[in-house]
Amino acid sequence: MTQHILQGRTESEVLWFRRRSFMAAAAAWSTLGGFGTAQAQQRSNIVELSGDALLNGQPLGPQQTIQTGDSLETGRGSHLVFVIGNSSFLVRQSSRLSVERGISLNTVSVLRLITGAVASVWGRGTSRQIVTPSLTAGIRGTGVYTEVLPQQGGRSYFCNCYGTVEVAAGGDRVLSQSVYHQSFWGEVEPKNGRFLTPAQAIDHTDEEMENLAQLVGQRTAWQIAGKKGVHDGSGYMEPGHVHPLMR
Repeated sequence: MTQHILQGRTESEVLWFRRRSFMAAAAAWSTLGGFGTAQAQQRSNIVELSGDALLNGQPLGPQQTIQTGDSLETGRGSHLVFVIGNSSFLVRQSSRLSVERGISLNTVSVLRLITGAVASVWGRGTSRQIVTPSLTAGIRGTGVYTEVLPQQGGRSYFCNCYGTVEVAAGGDRVLSQSVYHQSFWGEVEPKNGRFLTPAQAIDHTDEEMENLAQLVGQRTAWQIAGKKGVHDGSGYMEPGHVHPLMR
């Protein structure tokens, strides 16, 4: 497993894709035709639910369907994997979020993360955002990991695992173009005068993103290139490149 630094997350949390239940569910999801077929057959778009979760304040069952406009909450020791349209989501334990409706029922316009962590892979599209208490990311087609840390006053961590994202916090803004994990902190209070600061690659793995990408018929940038990159959060395959906030 490609091991990024874990800060407050356990190894069992980042190994969810090795569970037999998930591997069987993911294989069935692909064999049965993914989201489009699930929608046509009125099947659930939940790939795996482990533990307890709430949908709009009510207990969520594995046969229910998550739609845009819904709010979600996962319990302690739980996680949730689901697909809407051409986007896939892993919600870690103790997370609260909403998926806001875009131009259609099956298009997420805003993933609003209040607390906890979500890994997500997004197919191509426009006018989509991830919003946390201290950071906003404009999404194109990409794979990203987002975490809100209540123990740090709502400070946000965001990793553009691959793709192009416009990241903003406070009055700071940067265009992130990454092929291998370009990471940022969205600060609650300015740090050395800046609300957007560089970060390391933490709390998620390559394999998590690869499995989420597979659910929506994608491959990550490093899978396409056939190699892994530098684990420094700068966003590149080769050493010697500088994080865009350090230039």
